[in-house]
Amino acid sequence: MDKSRYILSLVLAISCACSLFAVEVEKSDTLEEITVSSIKQTSDLNKSPASLTVLNSKHVERLGVDAIKNVSAIAPNFYIPDYGSRMTSSIYVRGIGARIDQPVVGLNVDNVPFLNKDNYDFDLSDVDRIEVLRGPQSTLFGRNTMGGLINIYTLSPFKFQGVRFLAEYGSGNSIKTGLSYYGKLNSRLGMSIGVNMTSTDGFYDNAYTGADVGTERQGSMRWKTKWYPSSLVAIENVATAQHSRQRGYPYKMVDSSAIGYNDTCFYRRLSIMDGLTINVNVGGVSMSSITSFQYLDDNMTLDQDFLPLEYFTLTQKRKEWALTQDFVVKGRKESYDWLMGVFGFYRHTDMSAPVTFKDYGIEQLIEKNRNEVNPQYPIKWNEDSFMLGSDFEIPNYGVALYHQSHYDLKRWSFTLGLRLDYEKSTLDYNSFCNTSYSIYKGPVEDGDVFSDNPVNIDDFGHLEQSFLELMPKLTVAYRLPLSDESRIYTSIAKGYKSGGFNTQMFSDVLQQRIRGMMGLSELYSVDEIVLYKPEKSWNYELGAHIADSEGEYSVGVSTFYIDCRDQQLTMFPDGMTTGRIMTNAGKTRSSGVELSASWRPIDELSVNASYGYTDARFVEFNNGKEDYRGKFIPYSPRNTMFAGVSYMLPVNISWLDRVAFDANVKGVGDIYWDEANRVKQPFYALLGASVRLDKGAFSLSVWGENLTNTQYNTFYFVSIGNAFLQQGNPIRFGIALRMNININNNQK
Repeated sequence: MDKSRYILSLVLAISCACSLFAVEVEKSDTLEEITVSSIKQTSDLNKSPASLTVLNSKHVERLGVDAIKNVSAIAPNFYIPDYGSRMTSSIYVRGIGARIDQPVVGLNVDNVPFLNKDNYDFDLSDVDRIEVLRGPQSTLFGRNTMGGLINIYTLSPFKFQGVRFLAEYGSGNSIKTGLSYYGKLNSRLGMSIGVNMTSTDGFYDNAYTGADVGTERQGSMRWKTKWYPSSLVAIENVATAQHSRQRGYPYKMVDSSAIGYNDTCFYRRLSIMDGLTINVNVGGVSMSSITSFQYLDDNMTLDQDFLPLEYFTLTQKRKEWALTQDFVVKGRKESYDWLMGVFGFYRHTDMSAPVTFKDYGIEQLIEKNRNEVNPQYPIKWNEDSFMLGSDFEIPNYGVALYHQSHYDLKRWSFTLGLRLDYEKSTLDYNSFCNTSYSIYKGPVEDGDVFSDNPVNIDDFGHLEQSFLELMPKLTVAYRLPLSDESRIYTSIAKGYKSGGFNTQMFSDVLQQRIRGMMGLSELYSVDEIVLYKPEKSWNYELGAHIADSEGEYSVGVSTFYIDCRDQQLTMFPDGMTTGRIMTNAGKTRSSGVELSASWRPIDELSVNASYGYTDARFVEFNNGKEDYRGKFIPYSPRNTMFAGVSYMLPVNISWLDRVAFDANVKGVGDIYWDEANRVKQPFYALLGASVRLDKGAFSLSVWGENLTNTQYNTFYFVSIGNAFLQQGNPIRFGIALRMNININNNQK
């Protein structure tokens, strides 16, 4: 056994010996802030009968969590693969998830919901707390939270006043800088402003062009204002803007194990958001209004075949704006507390997604297929390239009413919630193509043209879907006679994810139209391929939390069963196609267990670990060619594990206060890449470690990730019959300098 594998085995053994544990929730960092900032939280999070993982600001810094993808595997059965661009934020929880379109996990930042998962991946800075709730949160948060919810809360100018600075350099010529200021203009008004920038050259090269793959230049800012006009009113506004540009995708062809394509690949995104939260407390009743404006402008351009050949390219340009409004009223009287609200949103998307066919693509995908059927009268395209154009206008709106009641009866507690959700989505499309081809009599080389045939397509269409769903949830908990935070619970809840449109398939629909013009059979039409249905599930959970009152240890366990109908799956149609399709599997079921524990025997030492196991399979799914019954659901890992040890060594010398040592390991797998379970990524583990030197307001840390240089893949897909993989990041090192100057340590 080589040294690296010995180290990895030792860490795994330590994690097992320490039992399985979740990330610790430190009381000093959570109780007060949760009461203030969580609008829909009806009780202390520590006492919540749910499966959750909380990272406070110390955990975020120690684990290097600078994006939600870094939370992957820290929370059990919670997995976000790192592949593609920032547009890609596929989340899988307990065997459910989707690669495109609607997510199964919602994201709230400072109580503001993000409507589009393509905007989930952004740099996190000055984070106060991250909460990962697993299991349906549909009652309070509605559509697309059937798998869970991520809550992110940023630092408040009333909690910290001063200057924060970060400068970091790492492998791949990766640079990260951040500067923020937090201040109180008076005792009731606080404000903060921060900027950060990142740059990286990536870790892979395009073997065909010699260019770096995965480079990025990103910048963002956040302006946060918090105002207490009176003791009964709190107003918070958070405005953010982010711009990024990434080059290329490190997709290597399975057959050649090389990254090599000839056309331009990049992703550019501009995102602007503003969220206004107003909270009023009158007579023990809290009334809140959460309003947001969201704007997204992005461009995804890629070599869609990912080969060094002139096949075809895609450019998807999108402008999207959205408004959300949530009114929440909650109160408590003796042992009974309640919450009710109304939520509405409107989102409007304008998108163009033309696919340009080039010389080799025309020859292989169109001319070859046609000429094999009728070799006596072969065809030849009259242009070297042509465009399949698709323009879309997609207005989408919804409204929901919800209520939740919670009642305490001695050691028992009962929570009942209900939500009525209505949504309507419309698609207006224009598909067009203007090109021509010639039919020859005899071999094309003879030049004997039989006829010239123009291809003029200009299709307009209107599609719409509406959804009405009732989502109940019931939770029963029993407080154990151990500590105030120890309890067992059981819950049943309905999960729901809305349906939508397969806009990615319109270029293939146009190809089928052209096939029909040439006398070939059309495989599908717009009506058959574009719509997909909502996904629904019933979720059953049994769990327990055990913790001591001093915060020395905590243990959590939960087991779940999910019965899902019409689960939405991303698939690649058969044949030499260019698009992706969201389809509905008939029935799936998912069951599993989640174990967690934390141990803090002394103030200087903490040990954390978690493990999640999921068995997610098709119960009924037959695509007409193959029956997938009993097969594992693709892209969702069967196992996740995390283990970490942190030790703080006080030094107290003139130039150094303390030294902090951290080590952790994350494990994921097996992951099946296709419905037939023919291709998979076996279980793998990644080892990380850091050493930090602290002196006053300054700290200097040296860190490493994937220290064993484990080879693993994060993504698999098929394009025009060719299979591709994205390899995970190699071993990396970095050094970071932080400065936190608190100008008012005594103020709250």
